[in-house]
Amino acid sequence: MADLVLRTEASVAIGTGHVMRCLALAQAWGDAGGRAIFAMAQTTPAVEGRLRNEGFEVARVSAQVGSAADAEETAELAHQRGASWVVVDSYEFGAEYQASLKSRGMKVLFIDDNGHAAHYLADLVLNQNAHAIEELYRNRELSTKLLLGPRFALLRREFTAWRGWKREIPVVARKVLVTMGGSDPDNVTQLIAETILSERDFDMTIVVGGSNPHLAKLREFAGDCSTVQLVENASNMPELIATADVAVAGAGTTSWEMCFLGLPALLIVLADNQQGIANELGKQGIVVNLGRASDLTASTFAAQLRRIADSPAARQEMSERGRALVDGRGAERVVSVLQRDSLSIRLVQDEDCKLLWEWANDPLVRASAFSSQMIRWEEHVEWFRRKLNDQNCRILVCLDTSGVPVGQIRFEKHGGSDANLDITVDGRLRGLGFAGRLIDLGAVWAFEEWSLTRLNAFVKPENIASAKAFERAGFKRMETVVVKGQTALHYLRTAK
Repeated sequence: MADLVLRTEASVAIGTGHVMRCLALAQAWGDAGGRAIFAMAQTTPAVEGRLRNEGFEVARVSAQVGSAADAEETAELAHQRGASWVVVDSYEFGAEYQASLKSRGMKVLFIDDNGHAAHYLADLVLNQNAHAIEELYRNRELSTKLLLGPRFALLRREFTAWRGWKREIPVVARKVLVTMGGSDPDNVTQLIAETILSERDFDMTIVVGGSNPHLAKLREFAGDCSTVQLVENASNMPELIATADVAVAGAGTTSWEMCFLGLPALLIVLADNQQGIANELGKQGIVVNLGRASDLTASTFAAQLRRIADSPAARQEMSERGRALVDGRGAERVVSVLQRDSLSIRLVQDEDCKLLWEWANDPLVRASAFSSQMIRWEEHVEWFRRKLNDQNCRILVCLDTSGVPVGQIRFEKHGGSDANLDITVDGRLRGLGFAGRLIDLGAVWAFEEWSLTRLNAFVKPENIASAKAFERAGFKRMETVVVKGQTALHYLRTAK
């Protein structure tokens, strides 16, 4: 598996959010069997130490950040390491930087938050935020694919073990987690903590990064109060989030970690790029949006904290909505997309029965099928057993490089060397080009392994995405026919 180069930045002014989400992606890439290299011009000792302790190489970029020379240096590093992708994450990089990397033969994943670039030429643009919409990227190449929303939220490896964990909601919230990100140059942390202490007897955990310029003051503050615990460079963030009853936090990347573990939170906007996150999560009832730190008064903050602390019903609802938004598999999904060209297929197995049933009952799958009613489990099991024993049927399951199923393709032979085919792609990966790749893989298998010469597919006219997928996989549109009383487009591919 090829290496991955991540071009990102960190500093007291920039913060550490860009690096932390790149770290999550690097971990997922490593879990899939690859190596990741961080290319950085700016960093801090704490950030660099964290990356090296994780086993990642940190390569220095000497050129001016975002310049053509920067792109050339980064591309050269990628070529030296045999990297197939360069991941770019910083507001210092725009359209020209993407174009420079593309001109040097690189595949580019551009991590974005608010559509800041004038134009997008990257192969993939990832915006993990709840407010991410396609409209932000109107100025993009036709070949640029979008990965939008919290289903792609990049959570680090340490959160994996907490999938399925259940949060208990106490009648009164007493344990407060305060975290304002990796740097917090204005020391909003201490202002918030002092207000909390003046309000009531909360047990408070303050989490600060090693890049925080106010560490000495915070240590002195925490040392003077027995109910305050100061945690520096937290390596157990999931545990800290899990043991808290409520959080007061900056509206950055930690937002998705709190959603994942269902921690009710009051969010403070510390930078312009956090405004959209706070607004959307507040609109969805997942957090309390306190607005900008510069506009927040102690009395307003205290009143909101009291309201949430004293309302278990409100916290329960916030917790449930957050968990529904973020399932913790975002990094895996992104890696699957990066590895899309390395998909493999195998014959269906007994243990795939339930997965195929779940895929088949996806509402969009049912809407595009010629029989749209939901499939009962008993009916599916009977059908599945019958198909396994049918010599004229073959079902293949498509896997990413981690061995995770991403779709299925079924062939029904008729007339000796002809077959009709049907496909399903995991709904979480829909619209990302997997269908065309799966169809092509399956077609090659059918021609080479099952000695077929003609493959037929039938698509509802309104199912434009499927029609395009078959065309990308080398199928030609034939005549319009009727299938089960409904109009269908006939697509055909023949063996070469």
